[in-house]
Amino acid sequence: MQQNEPQQETETDAERRRRRAQFLRERHEAQELRDRVKPRRARAARMRQAMRMRTFRW
Repeated sequence: MQQNEPQQETETDAERRRRRAQFLRERHEAQELRDRVKPRRARAARMRQAMRMRTFRW
């Protein structure tokens, strides 16, 4: 099993990036859908995010 790891490592790097990109796309789509379905909750989430950004220090 350990002998297969180096070969699988190169393949999983590209695969991992592809899966991550797919996940992020689906997550973004789900957030947009939730925003359309529950606008009040979405507005509250935007306000919380804005507050987080205002209090963040570089």
